Amino acid sequence: MQKPESVAALTELGRVRLSEHFFLREMLYSEVGNFHAIPNIPDDPETLIAAGRQLCEKVLEPLQSAFGHVTIRSAFRCAALNDFCHRKLLQGEQAYYCSDNAYSSARHIWDRRDAAGFMGATVSIIIPWYLSRFEASKDPRPLAWWIKDHVPGYAEMIFFPWLCAFNIRWYEGAADKAIYLDDGEGETTLLTNREMANFAADHSALY
Repeated sequence: MQKPESVAALTELGRVRLSEHFFLREMLYSEVGNFHAIPNIPDDPETLIAAGRQLCEKVLEPLQSAFGHVTIRSAFRCAALNDFCHRKLLQGEQAYYCSDNAYSSARHIWDRRDAAGFMGATVSIIIPWYLSRFEASKDPRPLAWWIKDHVPGYAEMIFFPWLCAFNIRWYEGAADKAIYLDDGEGETTLLTNREMANFAADHSALY
């Protein structure tokens, strides 16, 4: 499949059904791309679709089944858009929260494999069902532990304080299953990963 070169081709790409509840079109939206007129169009649609289907089937569908609607905040970024965001971040503009393209490959850049040759895909989401609970508690950990125990397809997660939005990743390579908590002020805490004693513990009392 070639990179879309027309509105018709891009429209057709957006119609691709990644899983029961998710289509590719919602994964292509970018506020930065819209504001700066940088088209968020994949260079390799086949890899994009393959990685996106794994993410949706193994991560997003289990969340949708458990909690209802899953809101997509940010998903795929093409390499050009991600690089633009990262350069803005290096200039001190914190609204452009993007790592470099090497790190973002097989994360937000779904259509690029990483240096090890593996596919991956990251999406930023909000679970509305949990949002009212989070607004009362300001604690994302119950949701984090539930996902850790019930969604084996995730590779890593990082939770943010804004609307309890979080990044969640599918990855076809080996993953340490890390879960991070970002306080929004530059501090990130590791909640768990495969190497920590609390990883295999019984978490049911925590959610």
